Amino acid sequence: MGEINVLNLFQGVATLFASEPKIAIARLVLIALGFLLVYLGYKKILDPLIMLPMGLGMASVNAAVLFIAPEMVAMMPEGSGNMGTIFVAPMVSDPASLVNILQIDFLQPIYTYTFSNGLIACLVFMGIGVITDVGYLLARPFASMFIAIFAELGSIITFPVAVACGLTFSEAAAISVVGGADGPMVLFTSLMLAKHLFVPITIVAYLYLSLCYGGYPYLIRFFIPKKLRGIQMDLSTLPTVSSGQKFAFAIIACTVLSLLFPVAAPLFMSFFAGVAVRESGLKHFAELLEGPVLYGSTFFMGLLLGVLCEASTILDPKVLILLFLGIFALLFSGIGGIIGGLLMYFISGKKFNPVIGIAGVSCLPTNAKVAQREVTAANPYAIVLPFAIGCSVSGVITSAILTGVYITLVPLMQ
Repeated sequence: MGEINVLNLFQGVATLFASEPKIAIARLVLIALGFLLVYLGYKKILDPLIMLPMGLGMASVNAAVLFIAPEMVAMMPEGSGNMGTIFVAPMVSDPASLVNILQIDFLQPIYTYTFSNGLIACLVFMGIGVITDVGYLLARPFASMFIAIFAELGSIITFPVAVACGLTFSEAAAISVVGGADGPMVLFTSLMLAKHLFVPITIVAYLYLSLCYGGYPYLIRFFIPKKLRGIQMDLSTLPTVSSGQKFAFAIIACTVLSLLFPVAAPLFMSFFAGVAVRESGLKHFAELLEGPVLYGSTFFMGLLLGVLCEASTILDPKVLILLFLGIFALLFSGIGGIIGGLLMYFISGKKFNPVIGIAGVSCLPTNAKVAQREVTAANPYAIVLPFAIGCSVSGVITSAILTGVYITLVPLMQ
């Protein structure tokens, strides 16, 4: 009997030694980062719905690199080499290779049929629509849309900065949409405009969106004095909006926005379909969309984002630029939202709590909760959550509109 090579028995370890040093180091760093994301999600410091599956997937995929059998190498995309994983091959496009990989990589069917075509983003939007009360937007439409427009500051000014950093117009538009703090929107835009950067842009977006919950409170405290953070809003000024009015708004808004921006129509239809289901009282549909569809899609989105974080992907030189531009976009969107909130404070005769402005950076409902938490810290009796949710719903709509503008105009500018 010949000697057994222990390293070949434990191939995840063996491939670490057989890889280029930078790849091996990157794998170890990403495994550690995966552990960190799982821990931060477990402790509820970051959003556990995304961070737990994403961190676990990230750690697993970078640990589970193996030597691929010669007969399997022939079935893989050209240039794959003799090492890889059996999770997912994101860049394959040849139909014959794709059919083969669907039989090997266990997450490939979910990636190919729901992730790489944007379907998973639409499913998430349906679930978000069901849990969203658009009545708060209709109760204060001017203030909500005013703030949401200002909260798109990061999505707008990141575009020229990205072009100046050497990205093409399409790549710049795709990373700029991160400023809207709407993950499905980023996923959809990158698929439409910069499919070759779809994986790193989506990973960057979701890594940073979870930081909103931890980072935006410091932005609020820096720009807004405690006295203003404690302003108590008069809830009696909110008019009652009937289910019929909300239903009519969903149908009309969906149709008008789809007419104006057809390229973003799948997102409009998905979100407002959820709203229509909620307001029409279709209990069984609502339970399906807000339960299995929303949480199932969110889980697999997080898991796929994690397993897409392979060392070879993250070492793309453009990733560093994307990391910078992603945080830049979210920072200035937060500042823009706060500026909008401060302007509403003065417009209202100093009766409007400017903290609500941060909720204009949609990330529904995270940033609305951030606004309420900061207000409660300054004044335990102040309630701003209904107003903040109205701004967040408006932020979803303005982000989708800007997405439609970018997807429509940018290809004409190339």
